Amino acid sequence: MFNFKGKTILVTGGAQGIGKETARGIVEGGGHAVILDINEAVGLATAEELGNASFYKIDLGDCDNIRSVISTVLNDFDRVHGLINVGGVISKLPFQEISDAEWERTIRINLTGTFTTCSAIYPYFIEKKGGRIVNVSSVAGKIGGGLLGTAAYASSKAGVNGLTKAIAKEGGKYGISCNAVCPSFTHTAMTKSLSEDAQKNAKVIGMIPLGRAAEPVEIAQMILFFASDAASFVNGEIGDCDGGIVLD
Repeated sequence: MFNFKGKTILVTGGAQGIGKETARGIVEGGGHAVILDINEAVGLATAEELGNASFYKIDLGDCDNIRSVISTVLNDFDRVHGLINVGGVISKLPFQEISDAEWERTIRINLTGTFTTCSAIYPYFIEKKGGRIVNVSSVAGKIGGGLLGTAAYASSKAGVNGLTKAIAKEGGKYGISCNAVCPSFTHTAMTKSLSEDAQKNAKVIGMIPLGRAAEPVEIAQMILFFASDAASFVNGEIGDCDGGIVLD
């Protein structure tokens, strides 16, 4: 649906779920998808399946590793045009059960990991006079959780929303755009346990005006729009792809 001919786009968490469908859209649009994921076996298989794709193993909880991998990728390709941050973790514990370790893990991977990927590629985009960044957040970051992720997850994604706006504001003068997508309940490996719990599944679906969960490809379409030239004048947008939950 979107034109990525001649473009190379990095996708964290690109081995499966929303990230895989995003990488697929890049390839189908004529671009090269660079899949960055901690799951090496699945990532390699996805890259082979998609064809015009590469795989690099990355640990979004390790800042040094992130910077090293991003540096390697930038050296391996003549030009990188975009970064899409899909990778992350869920935290389902109620507030009173969140330990310091659980809080730190969730923030480190979801927020600090996103900051670090953006920070690692930002000077490169300045040098190249432009680049597009898309961060995958969550409606939890707007409504304080309540679907699948709770306080730690919601806080990490609220941070991603603020980070996205700050990068958009500061990066605009360099031709760097930064937008975010906030999905609601989506059928992925991460939400499989909820889908299998009929009572919880019905409760969550009941909160969605469209009356169903999303498929990964549906979330990918908004991500791909923000990553493409079709969104050439869109910057700092926190876009909801949630079936009508937030309505803002």
